[in-house]
This record gives sequence, C-alpha cells and structure tokens, in this order.
Amino acid sequence: MILPYLLRLVCLCFASFFVLNVAAGLLVRFSSKSAIRFAESKTPSTAARLLLALRLLPFALAVLFVVGLCVPSYFWLEPAATAERVGVLCVALGLLGAVSWFLAIARGAHALSVSVRHNLLCRRAGRETHMPGESAPLLVVESEAPLLAMSGLFRPRLLISRGVLRALSAEELDAALRHEHAHRTSRDNAKRLLILLAPDIFPFVRPLRILERSWSKFAEWAADDQATAGNSSRAVSLAAALLQVARMGSGPRLPFLSTSLLACDRDLSARVDRLLHATPRTSARTWQAQPLLRSAGFLLAGNVAVLLFAPSTLSLVHKLLELLLL
Repeated sequence: MILPYLLRLVCLCFASFFVLNVAAGLLVRFSSKSAIRFAESKTPSTAARLLLALRLLPFALAVLFVVGLCVPSYFWLEPAATAERVGVLCVALGLLGAVSWFLAIARGAHALSVSVRHNLLCRRAGRETHMPGESAPLLVVESEAPLLAMSGLFRPRLLISRGVLRALSAEELDAALRHEHAHRTSRDNAKRLLILLAPDIFPFVRPLRILERSWSKFAEWAADDQATAGNSSRAVSLAAALLQVARMGSGPRLPFLSTSLLACDRDLSARVDRLLHATPRTSARTWQAQPLLRSAGFLLAGNVAVLLFAPSTLSLVHKLLELLLL
C-alpha cells in the first residue's frame, strides 16, 4: 500500500503504540498477581497508587516512545518523499492501534456524558442542604434508596438520599461524609477517567481488569483510613454506617465516574473488619519516603531526557520503524 509522508507517520505511530502497549501490557498482566500481593503488604493509599501506576504504565510507556522517539526520528531521518510503500502488517497494526484509541476515547466520553446527565437529574430531583461542618452543600435526593456518593469530575457533588439521611446517626453520617470527602481529596473520579482513557491491550479485551478491581478496593480502604484518621470511635461509626446502608438493600446504579459509600458489596465484610480492628496510623515512615520518591522521579526524568535526545537513539528507532514498514 502506497501512503504519503504524513499519513505514513500516522500509521507508524499507531502501529508502534499498539506493539509497545501490547508488549508492556502483557508483562504487567503476567506480573499483576505478584504486584497485588506486594501491594497488600503496604498501606492502602500506597497500594492504590502503586496499582494505578502499574495499570497506566503500558499506556504511558507507549505514548512516551511514540511522542519522544518515533515522531522526532521520523522527521529527522525519513526523507520527505511524496509517497512510499507500507507493508500490510504495518497497516494492520496501525488500524488496531487506532481502534484501541478510538474505543478508549469513546469510553471516556460516554462516561463523562452519563455522569453529567446523572448529576443534572439528581439536581432536578433533589435539593441542596447545608450540613453543619460542611463547606459545600449536599444534594439530598427525595428517595428511600441507599444513596451516598461523590459524583462528577470537574465539580463533584455529594449525593445523599433522604432515606440514608434518616437512617444514619449524627456520628455515622459524619464518618460517611468524611469517607466521601477523602475520595474527593484523592481525585478518585479523575483516576477512574484515566483508567477509561488508557487504551486496552487488545480492542474489546480488558486483561488488566484485575488491577482495576484491586485498585478500587484499596482506594476504598484508603478513603476509610483517611476518614477515620486513626480514631477508633470514628472507625466504629463508619463501620456502623456501612452496615446500616447495606441493610437498606441494593442502591441505584451510579455512573462510573462516582464513588459510593458501598462501592463493592463483596468487600463489605473486609472493610468492616478493618475498621473494627483499626490501629492508629503512623505517618513518619511515609513522610520520610517523600524526599526519596522525589529524588527518584527527578533521576528517572533526567535519564529519560538524555535517552530521548541522543542522536544514536533516534537513529536506532528509525531503523526499527523502517523494519515495521516492510
């Protein structure tokens, strides 16, 4: 197939992205169980960050290669000929990469539109109420359904049903609201959107879902820990709130870009058990690790910059692209 100069670059970019995303994604998938076991030995917040980074790693590496190496090497070393033959394999890989991107963008756009429509419906069906100690108003939905969630991305709204508001005591409600505020502080809805926008290894196949489920579990545990802050009485109140809401039955189906108090019923017993056996948090170890993490990040960024701008690296990448064109 004969393609012009720029269209050939587009095909190469999508094909390179697909190949690298598949290779890195399969490595992540094969190591996911070991990574989850390792994450279980860490605090929930650290485990959630680790698993989220691992889920986004194939996408990030593939984009870094395409933007930092593929495109510069092509413009620098590829003759600006009018047209050149592109092999069938390269075209097929390019189409697969383009389909993966299209599905990811469509998935994210659909989740955003559903979230916006859901928030508009809740706003029409409910009314804003100011609670003591709350800086932002709660949107109270006139329903008996067990609803308590932080919904939305750019301006997340705290939704609560009239039934939950009546069922929970003041202490239980305070602990539950702290849990949802922890999700907002951690920007968990934005992280959910990042997961949706990261193209899958293969179109219509999601082999990294195991990491997504584990991240969701640890994100809930991290929000529990942040809400209780090592306070045993608040932990008991949050556990009681979880059980109280669970007894109210199944809640309404929420958009993906929302965090519910009962995000996963399968994890309920483990969450309650953690809260009832909570131990005071020690932040000294985490705080001491921050300078080390920053130093490692700067060192990695420096090494990547040297690699990206090395002429020998760009020449090697161009040779690989020529092989892909065959």
